[in-house]
Amino acid sequence: MNATATVKDTDIRGLVTFKIGEEEFGVDILSVETIIRMMEITKIPRAPEFVEGVINLRGMIIPIIDFRKKFKMNPRDEGKDTRIIVTNVGNKQMGFIVDSVSEVIRLPVTAIDPPPSIVSGIEAEYIDGVGKLDDRLLILINIQKLFDESERENLEKLEKTLSKQQ
Repeated sequence: MNATATVKDTDIRGLVTFKIGEEEFGVDILSVETIIRMMEITKIPRAPEFVEGVINLRGMIIPIIDFRKKFKMNPRDEGKDTRIIVTNVGNKQMGFIVDSVSEVIRLPVTAIDPPPSIVSGIEAEYIDGVGKLDDRLLILINIQKLFDESERENLEKLEKTLSKQQ
């Protein structure tokens, strides 16, 4: 019996889908705390380039990551559909700016292919796979693996600085 035989047609992944530009992405719904409209973000001096700043959400100071900067995509002005997806990354809340949130879907595990070999490598280790949904392709992001070691260290330093100020 091969490894793929253990996957059942009934195995489902719940995903929150969102867009950045024309690309559609998905993250595991279990890692999403909430989705909010854009709000004023307080800039932080000397923060990593992809950190837009922080917000105060129900008394919690949450770092906000710009997915466009993280993925080295062209900047874009905030639009009416721009959202912040607040997630739990390693027991820490973190928000991600996206152009729009599409929907919550249930995708059969059998409709998910491994990442193409062209994107394999250290920078793409956060890509869980490519989901096929009708005529759409979803790039599945593993939020827990999104940052490399130096980025995690920089975020931890930022968090320590912020916690001292609270």
